[in-house]
Amino acid sequence: QVQLVESGGGLVQPGGSLRLSCAVSGISISIYRMGWYRQAPGKQRELVATIKNGGITNYVDSVRGRFAVSRDNAKNTVYLQMNSLKLEDPAVYYCNAYYLGMGDYWGQGTQVTVSS
Repeated sequence: QVQLVESGGGLVQPGGSLRLSCAVSGISISIYRMGWYRQAPGKQRELVATIKNGGITNYVDSVRGRFAVSRDNAKNTVYLQMNSLKLEDPAVYYCNAYYLGMGDYWGQGTQVTVSS
């Protein structure tokens, strides 16, 4: 059974930082493209960042330069370092593991709240 478990969400003031983690079991993430998505109330789920198995990263424009995605294949874990958080960043953040023809797995999400 494949499980993705996100952690690290919480309440932070504008300008603050959070580090999200996604611990994966049941698959080896080493061949998967890993990603972080978010969904705010009333909005569609959107891509935040991805990291390919070779380490190439991609970010949505709104977070580029503030967020950093990384992976530790030995720990089967993916991270999202979020700095300079803004009032438009609050959402439920989801971890995703994707490999064409093999699997597309999602975690349950972790809530990020930005408020002064």
